[in-house]
Amino acid sequence: MKRYIVVLVLVLMTAGMHASDTFRNPVLWDDVPDPDVIRVGDDFYMVSTTMHLMPGAPIMHSKDLVNWRTISYVFDKLTDSPKYAMQGGTVYGRGQWATSLKYHNGKFYILFSPNDNPGGDTYIYSAENPSGPWTLVSRLRHFHDATLFFDDDDRVYVIYGTGQMCELESNLMSVKPGSDVRLFEREPDETGLLEGSRMVKHDGKYYLLMISWPQGKPRRQVCYRSDKIKGFYEKNVILQTQFGGFPYVGQGTIVDNKDGRWYGLIFQDRGGVGRVLTLEPCRWTEGWPMLGDEQGHIPEIMTKPVLGYDGGEIVSSDDFDGKCLSINWQWNHNPVNSAWTLSERKGWLRLKTCRMVNNMFAAPNTLTQRMEGPSCKGVIRMDVSKMRDGDVAGFSAFQGNAAMVSVRQFGRQRYIVATTDSVTLDGKDKMIKSVDTRVLKRVSLKQNVIYLRIDADFNVGKDVAIFYYSLDGKQWTPIISTFKMIYDFRRLFMGTRFAIVNYATLQTGGHVDIDFFHYKRNQ
Repeated sequence: MKRYIVVLVLVLMTAGMHASDTFRNPVLWDDVPDPDVIRVGDDFYMVSTTMHLMPGAPIMHSKDLVNWRTISYVFDKLTDSPKYAMQGGTVYGRGQWATSLKYHNGKFYILFSPNDNPGGDTYIYSAENPSGPWTLVSRLRHFHDATLFFDDDDRVYVIYGTGQMCELESNLMSVKPGSDVRLFEREPDETGLLEGSRMVKHDGKYYLLMISWPQGKPRRQVCYRSDKIKGFYEKNVILQTQFGGFPYVGQGTIVDNKDGRWYGLIFQDRGGVGRVLTLEPCRWTEGWPMLGDEQGHIPEIMTKPVLGYDGGEIVSSDDFDGKCLSINWQWNHNPVNSAWTLSERKGWLRLKTCRMVNNMFAAPNTLTQRMEGPSCKGVIRMDVSKMRDGDVAGFSAFQGNAAMVSVRQFGRQRYIVATTDSVTLDGKDKMIKSVDTRVLKRVSLKQNVIYLRIDADFNVGKDVAIFYYSLDGKQWTPIISTFKMIYDFRRLFMGTRFAIVNYATLQTGGHVDIDFFHYKRNQ
């Protein structure tokens, strides 16, 4: 009998080890668009787009390309325009885009062009440690969807747009005069979108990865290859496939592990959750980095590129007990730092009203984190005793079409209010032209502390959120039963986020206190 027990235990242990040796795509079921990934020794680093969210340009770290955690941001805020503070417009769907991450001669480098003002500056930052601090090196002319590239001879280039390139001075402070070249011309079938440059050198050849969106056809990943950096370049389609019930996968990069095996990290538009990250084999076939399995498909289940690691998260709970917010929080636009604090009430986040606005899209100090698939939930505990007349404080599934369960102060009366909010933005300055707010339900509130909860389901065909409130944290009452979460690149251009909101409509000076944000992802 003992022998059978021992055998059973060994079988279970082996099954557990095998399970931990694999992962399921999407490897990050989160909004992680425009990735750039590098390996330095045993460590992988990634940067992604977060646009109007601050701090910006998140740097993520992994040991196995599967388990990721945020370790720093390149900048705390952007201040070139008052729009970053939601004054004279907004930068919804703009801001920090398509950032390039490189490592050269012992330093890490970041290049990005804020997309709030096409024709504006490109920023280059550097750091000796990817955990920061990051230091601004230079500001150059605007480069769309650009990649920084250091060649073996230490010459440095920027590849951008549709096959355009220039060379930088060695100090990265300016473009070398007369260095602008076009590496290739569009082919007849590349009549649609062609962008997302990522340059990689392998076995002496130059590989420029880009997304292609031929008119009338699904998005795909293409590669331009040359023996010399200035060309001649030839083209091949390296990934063109549907995955998980969605029609295409496209835009990202490739990276190797220490054993010499290569992998692609390519994002996929996936509905309300945003643009998720897939991880797939990269097979060198006749000198081309072909992505996917032997049939060119994204594997649903795959062996991890590096074994022996677990854990890592880019969404996390926060009890607000420390001196700093969890690193995974980002503010909607630049925060007003004088209007939030962790110190005035120990163990609580205090959000103060500081500006009178009439909708959540214009509210300063909205605190956000990503949502995750296949499903997840978030819960906050909120003290509303110091709200003032006209104040609105609550918990939102935040997007261009948003929903929120909030507490609203009307004189001395408080109500729990369920709303949907849809914003219309001016196309040029992203001014908030109008917000269509619809009140779904209103319930009188007679106490100072309330619990709010959002359950999100991103399984195929779902993209729905359910909102609840509770007076004791145990018994939950649904107040919005089926809110449809929609990804809309024309407005906020991000996946749906958990958002803690507090704003004043009649007078400033009130505040709410948040005891915790508790988060759980369902596998």
